[in-house]
Order: sequence, then structure tokens, then C-alpha cells
Amino acid sequence: MDLTNAATLSAEHVAAGRERILTELRKVIVGQDEVVDQVLIALFTGGHCLITGVPGLAKTLLIKTVADILHLDFKRIQFTPDLMPSDITGTEILDEEQGIRRLRFVKGPVFAQIILADEINRTPPKTQAALLEAMQEYHVTAAGRTYPLDQPFFVLATQNPIELEGTYPLPEAQLDRFMFNIVISYLSEDDEVAVVTRTTGAKRPMPERVLNGADILHYQELATQVVIAEEVARYAVRLVDASRPGRMGAPEFVEKWVKWGAGLRASQALVRGAKARALMHGRYNVAIKDIQALAKPILRHRVMTNFYAESERVTTDTIVERLIETVPLPKSGM
Repeated sequence: MDLTNAATLSAEHVAAGRERILTELRKVIVGQDEVVDQVLIALFTGGHCLITGVPGLAKTLLIKTVADILHLDFKRIQFTPDLMPSDITGTEILDEEQGIRRLRFVKGPVFAQIILADEINRTPPKTQAALLEAMQEYHVTAAGRTYPLDQPFFVLATQNPIELEGTYPLPEAQLDRFMFNIVISYLSEDDEVAVVTRTTGAKRPMPERVLNGADILHYQELATQVVIAEEVARYAVRLVDASRPGRMGAPEFVEKWVKWGAGLRASQALVRGAKARALMHGRYNVAIKDIQALAKPILRHRVMTNFYAESERVTTDTIVERLIETVPLPKSGM
């Protein structure tokens, strides 16, 4: 089998896996197709997601259902103001066995494969930071020892955008660890009618397990092998670079509205995410549309607006839209 045929089969394999996941998810989740796709892209690249939305939009249900479908170990951590770092990572206890006392490390809820960090902005930064090492290094260090985390490891954090009392905004360093900031909006009227009808009936469909952790790790490996042309990679870098004020050629609206632009992780996330998106849609090469489709969830939490933007009610989504319109496409128009 030549390389072209092997690449085609790999893309078709992943696209079929995506369809199987979507089929089972739709038994429970109505609508939100773009949100589901972004969650799967992050999963297929080993990234993490920050999910922003008002209460009652099935954020928790979506995450729990994904864990069930993929047969992955799932833990939920409810973030509260009194939560301590050891409540997440684990703690040492004094244990006695055969008359000998010794310290034994009891693993915390972070030792799972899918972590739901519910209302992550309700706990102080010291506790929020307890997730940093796990998200970046995939291990936990406690009492001088390092404990690896099972793979795949996937953190999905939720936050409520409308209630600010008693919340602690995530530090920029922590925000940057999230590959996506996914915004869940209200359902359409037809979708909401479908949800109301389904959830108030006697029978509720149960999703089946269709994949496992080994399948996800295989998909992650395949995603790294997807081809990206230099022109497309350069377009992704220029899109991110255009968000940085003070850079040569930065658009006028960026100089006016942006305090800090996106960093290197944004460029990496765009390329990684675009590779997974192409693979999920049955292609083994990245297109410009893959980069553009992921620009908002990747850049919206990495671009920091200034006072002028806030006074004019300009959002980061508006800035990203303007960037897509402004940054020139490659000459080949891929």
C-alpha cells in the first residue's frame, strides 16, 4: 500500500470514528454541533477546553456523556472558594502496617482520564494552579515524588460568564494552557422543543460505548502526521502575529483595542487543531478553512483587550473576525 492510500484510509478511519461518537452523543445532546466538534478536536489533539456558558446549557452533561461513550475514567471536581490544592492532587496520610508507620500518598480526583473542573473560576488562583502541572506535563508532583497520569488525559473546565460575585478570574498563564475557549449559546427554538420533549418523557435513550482510550491515543498519533503546507502554516502564524500590538504591520484596530496579543501556543494550537479537524472530515491535508474555523475558540481567551475596547464594547470575537478579514490569504488560495 502506498503512502497516499494509507493516508486516505487513516483519514476515513478517524472520520468514521467521529461519526460513531456523534451518533451516540445525539442520543443525549441536542444541537450544539459546533461545540461538540471543538471538544472532539481538542480530544484528538490532547488539548484541554474551557467551556463558557450560562447555567442549564448541558455543559456537564456533554462532558459526562463523552466520557461514557469513550469508556474513559471520569471525575468531577466542584470548585469552591474553600477548595485546597491537595483536594485536587491528593495528600499524604500516616499509615501503619505491621507496626511500621509510614506516609502513604492518596491520589486525588485529578488522577482520571477526563476531568470536569466545574466552575473553575470559583476557587482562588492558588487552587486553580494545582491543575497547571497536570495539564502541561501530564504528571503530578507531591512530597518530592512524581506520579504520572493515565493517558489520554483531558481537562474540561466550565465557567459562568454572567455571575462575577465570589469568582476569581483565571490567570493568563492558566488560560493559555487551555487549547480552546468554547462558548455555548442558547439553543434554537426547534432544538429546545426537542430537549424539553425528550427530557420530560418516560424513556431516555442511553448512549453506547463506541471507542476507548487506545483508540483516542491512536487518533492523536494520526493527527500529528497530517500534512500541512508551508503556506498554510505561515497563514496561521500571520493570523496570530496580527493580534499583537506593536508588531510591524499590525492592523490599526489591533493597535487601538488590544493590550496583549496571542503567544506562540496559539500558533501551535491552530496548527494542531486544524490537523485534527481535517482528519475528522476525511482529509489528510490542512486547508485554510480549518485554520479559520478554529480561530475564535483558540484566540478569544488569548487576546487581551484594553480600556478603549471595553468602553466601545468590542469583544475579542469581533477582533478575531476582523483579523480573518484583514490577514491576506496565501496566493494559492488553499
